Amino acid sequence: MDALLTKNKPAVAVASEVETAKKITGSEVLLNSLVAEGVDIIFGYPGGAIMPVYDALYGYADRLNHILVRHEQGAIHAAQGFARVSGRTGVVFATSGPGATNLVTGLADALIDSTPLVCITGQVFAHLLGTDAFQETDVVNTTIPVTKWNIQVAEAKDIAPAVAKAFYIARTGRPGPVLIDITKNAQNEMIAEQPHKKCEEIRTYKPKPVLQQAQVDKAAELINGAKRPYILAGQGVLLSGATDALVALSEKTGIPVACTLLGLGAFPADHPNYVGYLGMHGNYGPNINTNECDVLIGIGMRFDDRVTGNVSKYAKQAQVVHIDIDKAEINKIIPTAAYVHADAKEAIQALQSKCNAGKHADWVESFHKLNKIEFDKVIHPECNPSGKITMGEVISNLSTLSHGEAIVVTDVGQHQMVTSRYYQYKNPRTNVTSGGAGTMGFALPAALGAKLAIPQKQVVAVIGDGGFQMTLQELGTIMQYDIPVKVMVLNNSFLGMVRQWQQLFHGKRYSFTEMTNPNFIKLAEAYSIKARKVEAREDLQDALKEMLASKTSYFLEVVVGKEDNVFPMVPAGAGVADVLLEAPEGCK
Repeated sequence: MDALLTKNKPAVAVASEVETAKKITGSEVLLNSLVAEGVDIIFGYPGGAIMPVYDALYGYADRLNHILVRHEQGAIHAAQGFARVSGRTGVVFATSGPGATNLVTGLADALIDSTPLVCITGQVFAHLLGTDAFQETDVVNTTIPVTKWNIQVAEAKDIAPAVAKAFYIARTGRPGPVLIDITKNAQNEMIAEQPHKKCEEIRTYKPKPVLQQAQVDKAAELINGAKRPYILAGQGVLLSGATDALVALSEKTGIPVACTLLGLGAFPADHPNYVGYLGMHGNYGPNINTNECDVLIGIGMRFDDRVTGNVSKYAKQAQVVHIDIDKAEINKIIPTAAYVHADAKEAIQALQSKCNAGKHADWVESFHKLNKIEFDKVIHPECNPSGKITMGEVISNLSTLSHGEAIVVTDVGQHQMVTSRYYQYKNPRTNVTSGGAGTMGFALPAALGAKLAIPQKQVVAVIGDGGFQMTLQELGTIMQYDIPVKVMVLNNSFLGMVRQWQQLFHGKRYSFTEMTNPNFIKLAEAYSIKARKVEAREDLQDALKEMLASKTSYFLEVVVGKEDNVFPMVPAGAGVADVLLEAPEGCK
C-alpha cells in the first residue's frame, strides 16, 4: 500500500502544478511561439479579427518589433525583402476578409520564388464560420494554391503546434510561404502557459532528400566527358548557401557559369568564368551558347519559359544535367540525361570530388566574343548615349559607384531587365526582385524590408514610374520608422515593357500604356523624404553620389528616354538562339 501511495505522489504533484500554471491567452501563446522561433520583426496591419493579438503585442515591445505598413500587400512584400536578404523567415500579420485577401499577390509571388514566410491572419469567431459574417472570407481555401501549407486554428491549444509546424515547413526543403488563420475565440481563450516546442520533423514531409551517390556519379561522368560544358546557376544556389562551392567547382573544372534572374549574385560577376545573365533579355553569349554546349548543367533553377524560350528549340544538341531539391522540377520542362535530386550545396560539393580538373579556355572565350558583339551593338551605345539619359547608363553608373556591393531591389518591367543586365552583383543575396510572378509594386516595400533586415548594407530600390505608383503609400512606412532606404524611379512616362511589345509586335499601337504622372518630388517631400530630379546627363553622377552618401532615406527621379527599348530580346515563341540585338526593320 505504501508503495502504491508513493507511486501515485508524482501524479498528484503534476496535477497540482497544472492547476497552478500561469494562464495566458491564445494571442500570448502566438507571440511567445514567435519569440521562441527567433522572430524579432513583424510586418503587419491591424483590424477587428486580429485585434486580440495586437492588444497582446502591446506588451511585447521589448521582444517583437512591429512595422506598421500602409497596406497588407506592402506587409508581405516587405517580409519577402527581409527574408530574401537575411535567409530568415519573414512574418506578416493581417486581419480577416480584405486584410487576408490583400496578401494573396505576395503569397503567389513568394511561392513561385521560394521565399520563406509565415503569415498570420485573424478570423471571425468559430461559431460564425460559414455564416458570411462581417469580414469573413474562407482564407484557407482561397490561399491553398498560393501557399506551401496552410491551416485554420479554432482553439488556443492548437496555436503553438501550428506555429512550430509552419516555421519548419516554410524554411526547409524548397522554401515557401505558409499561412495560419486563427479565429478570434482562439485568440481570446485562456490556457495554461507551456514552453514552445519547435518542430524538427513531420512524418509525411521529407524536405531534404538524401544525396544519391549513383546520381552524382552519372552526372559527373557526363561532365567529365564534355568538351563544351555550361552551368546555369539559379536561386537554389543562393538558398542553399552554395556560392563558394559553385566557384570552387567552376575553378576546378573550368566550366563557364551564367545566372538566371533570381540567380544573380550566385556567382561573382567579376569572376573570369562568369559569362553573364541568361534569359529573354539576357546577354547574347549565354543565350546563343545554350544551343552550342554539349552538356548543360542546371543548378537550383527550374527552366522557366523566360530562360528557355521555345522549348522545342532549346538545347537540343546537349545532354542536360539537372540539380534541384524539388523533385517536381526535374524532367518537368526539359528532359534530362542525368539528374541529382538534392540540396544544391551538397550536390555541388559531391560533384567537385568526382569531376576532373580541366580547362575550357576556348569555350569560355567563345562567350566573351559573343558578348563583345553585344557590347558593340547594345551596351556601348546605351551606356554612352548622345540623346536622352538611358536606363542602361543610370544602372551602369550605380553599379560602379556602389562597387557592385549594394543590395538592389527591383520592381518589374524594363528597369528590372536593365538592372539585371548592368548591375554587376558581386555578393550573394544582394539581388531582390519579383521573378516568377512579375509583381509590379514589389520593390518599394521589399526594399524597406531588406533594409530593416540588414541595416548596415546600402539598399537601393530601382523602380519604374508605373510600379512605383502601385505601392507608393509605403513611403509613409519609410517616414514613420525613419528607414534610410534609397528609392530611384526611372521615369519614362510609359508602362515601358508593355509599350516595347506594342512597338515591336503590335504595330506601335500604344494602347493605354502612356502615363500622366504626378510630381514625384513633391510626393516624396510630402513624406519628409529628401528628393531630387535629374533630367540632364551632367547632373546624373552627382545625384547618384548624393543619394548613395545620404544617411537618411532619399528619393531620386531620373527622367529617361520615353521609347527606349531593352535588348537583347528573345521574342515570344522564338528559341534562345533567335535573340535580337535590335528591333527588326519596320519596328524601329
